[in-house]
Amino acid sequence: MEPLFSLKKSAVVEPLVNRWSAYSQCISPLTASLYANHYQVPNLRQYLQSPELAVEACKNPKYRAGRFVNIPVVRAKEVEAFLAQSEKEYANSIRMAQETLRFQAQLTAAASAGLPLAPFYARVPDELRGYVELVYDYFTRPGMRVIEPLLYESKHYKPHLQSFRLFSLKNDRSREFIFSTPRLPNTAEIDWQVRFDDPKVDALFALDTTPQPLSAIRELLDMPASSDALLRTLFAETPMPEPRRQGTGHIRVQHFGHACVLIEWNGTSILIDPCFGPTPTEETEKRLSYNDLPAHIDYALITHNHHDHFSLETLLRIRHRLGCLVVPRSHGLHYGDISLKLLSRKLGFRNVVEVDTLDTLPLPDGRIVAVPFLGEHSDLPHSKTAFVIEIGKQRMMFAADSDCLDARQYEHLARVLGPVQTVFLGLECVGAPMSWSCGAFFPVKPTMQQDQTRRQHGSDSERGMRMLRALGAKRLYVYAMGLEPWYEWLLGLAYTDDAQQIKEMKKILMDAKNAGLADARLLTAKTTIVIEDVQQEEAEHAVS
Repeated sequence: MEPLFSLKKSAVVEPLVNRWSAYSQCISPLTASLYANHYQVPNLRQYLQSPELAVEACKNPKYRAGRFVNIPVVRAKEVEAFLAQSEKEYANSIRMAQETLRFQAQLTAAASAGLPLAPFYARVPDELRGYVELVYDYFTRPGMRVIEPLLYESKHYKPHLQSFRLFSLKNDRSREFIFSTPRLPNTAEIDWQVRFDDPKVDALFALDTTPQPLSAIRELLDMPASSDALLRTLFAETPMPEPRRQGTGHIRVQHFGHACVLIEWNGTSILIDPCFGPTPTEETEKRLSYNDLPAHIDYALITHNHHDHFSLETLLRIRHRLGCLVVPRSHGLHYGDISLKLLSRKLGFRNVVEVDTLDTLPLPDGRIVAVPFLGEHSDLPHSKTAFVIEIGKQRMMFAADSDCLDARQYEHLARVLGPVQTVFLGLECVGAPMSWSCGAFFPVKPTMQQDQTRRQHGSDSERGMRMLRALGAKRLYVYAMGLEPWYEWLLGLAYTDDAQQIKEMKKILMDAKNAGLADARLLTAKTTIVIEDVQQEEAEHAVS
């Protein structure tokens, strides 16, 4: 019998769109066009002006999350060719992006009197014709509602540019920042040209739970027999794993890192904000990864459309074992507020549910409730939701980057749902400038004051305490801080001890303990919380 192989713990299977690491905004047609116009093409042009300067800047941790392309100077000619190919491939789409911004600005000026918008349809640029509805808000300010499903059926949706890059990760620092640097081909890696919705993708990732002979893997990846040496750097001989056992009499909560939490109860598995990575070959710090997941995940809950919460790399890898993907409802009134439901279905997720406030999903002796999520999005109306998991008499709120801008909202929740005993809350209270991920959407560049004051942040210690008091919370678990080194390529945070986020995190833990909470702590990766008696409102939490 042939030996069986599965993906090594150090193997990365990174989804790409036109050789850039994939995230939602570079897939949805209009935002992909806007990002190519605002970020990707300008980044490449800037690099080619001075490759040496760009590479040198990337050595400074301060610029890790900046717009410097980190590709060796000796490959500058390849970057030049890649830029030319990208400009050709995206020519129509970049024109659509530029016309969208130009027309939006012109519409705002020309329709200021609040008269009927019907005459303006004849002025809609050709690339946008048939894809937008012109609307007013209640202050008679004009705008465009993009009809996103039709755009997915246009030439601006480019699934032929989707692919995967398979490589072995040496250390967490070896991954280039997600937004700044395209992934050029490398002979030590496998360049797999396959769309994200291809059934072969699920077949590859099923190796995590069902190993296969190397010959079957070679055929799946369309690799020659001479490639076995390369394949063995990514796939290891593995016996067929035993089924993972789940406890039935208690709730088990495992923190995978950042905002990713696995909840298991009575044979049901819930994974919140799935985003984690492999274990590098040079790292000794143990971490939870794909082999620590159950074979079937009933629900994956997404709080909001930021790439560290809606991670395509993680979601595509677990798609084959996922029952239902739950995403926040998009209202589509702003073209940056893309529909995660529509996008996920286009990428091959079969069961996708969109939730709004107080929508529920069933659990054994409980339910999942979508609850409001304020803040984090620079005051832009982009989709987001927090979740309360209710099991027996236990309620746990996963607030992600929620900012308690109005404590009355949480008082209302406690009145409707009952006290929420346990709160998981992020304290990223500084956040990135508005333009960091939203700069591509503005027809007129925000002022420096707007950009720096309307940052993408959550609660600080004072507002976090207001939330806890309003909910009647007894326990606080701080998470979603991006402290783990395997998130640096996504966030580029690199906190120091005197960072404001760290100070606020320490302060809220101290304030919560002084306020009499039964527990208040920072979650570290691999923290496990066990709740034995779910029918007791004051049930003990065993934390390890």
